[in-house]
Amino acid sequence: MGPVTTLEYESRQDRYDEQLKQLLDINPERMSTEDKMKELRKYREAQYELLMDAVYERRGWDRDSIPTVEKLRELGMDLPELLDVIEEAKKKV
Repeated sequence: MGPVTTLEYESRQDRYDEQLKQLLDINPERMSTEDKMKELRKYREAQYELLMDAVYERRGWDRDSIPTVEKLRELGMDLPELLDVIEEAKKKV
């Protein structure tokens, strides 16, 4: 998710500034290094969330990484006690 430190950002400033321009349409010229890092991190975390959602869906899980009842049935794991655990987990989320 980096850059993690100011030193890291500044050691590759051209690269990271270019990413701000291309990916986020942000002009980094008048921004502090900390603000630049914040914007990049926010973007990368959002991208990671999208990736996780896609992976979870493909695996047959919900957005909270809990297997769906359909997936458990597909795997032959739709035991009543397991379905109870899944239902309880969903209530807590």
